[in-house]
Amino acid sequence: MHSLLRQTQRLHCLAPGGAMLIHTTATQRTFWEREKKSGYKTKLPEPSKKQLIVDGFRELKQEIKLWRQEVEEHLVSDPILVFRPGETDVVFDFKAPDALDKWTVTTDSDHGEGKSSATLELSASGAGLFHGEVNSEHTKDGIIKRTGYANIRTKRVRKSFKRESTYDWTQYNMLVMKVRGDGRSYLINLHTEGYFDIMWNDIYHYVLFTRGGPHWQIAKIPFSKFFYSSKGRVQDRQGPIQLNRVTHFGFSVAAKKGMDGPFGLEIDYVGLEYDPSHREEFAYEMYKTQKYIAAT
Repeated sequence: MHSLLRQTQRLHCLAPGGAMLIHTTATQRTFWEREKKSGYKTKLPEPSKKQLIVDGFRELKQEIKLWRQEVEEHLVSDPILVFRPGETDVVFDFKAPDALDKWTVTTDSDHGEGKSSATLELSASGAGLFHGEVNSEHTKDGIIKRTGYANIRTKRVRKSFKRESTYDWTQYNMLVMKVRGDGRSYLINLHTEGYFDIMWNDIYHYVLFTRGGPHWQIAKIPFSKFFYSSKGRVQDRQGPIQLNRVTHFGFSVAAKKGMDGPFGLEIDYVGLEYDPSHREEFAYEMYKTQKYIAAT
């Protein structure tokens, strides 16, 4: 796609006589999106070159350690070949010492859109506690129409030396989590960020219903139940998750239909399971649409 963009720019920049002209069209601007955040351009202070060098040497030791682990795993080459039914493989465990460092918290107030607040910390029971307050009052700028959300998600999975990678969950068909909620409904988000810009906002969702009260609940959700959306819009053309391309995992909560106020979701662990009795590939109807139509 980027090579096509460069060719298009050359056609617009070269005049018949070979002279270079500056020419920008609306078509060029719609070829691709410059940033993966799709318009969220929060300005952060740029560190000095000296600070970049210092930080780089500080992280070099950790990156070399990760590289050694990758080499050892490759040489040992001991993949899991048998996935025993009923056995949960924990992926995100808040009992780990660096568990909170693997997550990022965002709200509408981070982008100047609303007044929600949220934080992620360890609870008294040693689990992860995602709590705060969602507020549907939005900024009166004539652009923002609805707001009131809070979100947590894992940081992008990477290899050593900041190389982007993905989770490979193709051998599993169930998402299993031990949670304790406040009675609200939370949205589970599985990001499958692709190689091209049109795939940067691909997310699969499923609703997590919590009971409230003091008791923990085990939620066991088939991956076939997740539905596909992009930029917050459920797509007409649906399909199952490509489980070898999962980049992030997270939860969202919103202040819809008068549900403003405090919220709290306690998470003990998130894991994966293979259930041989579950044969469903995809739970939703597959609408036949024209090839050039992505959504309506």
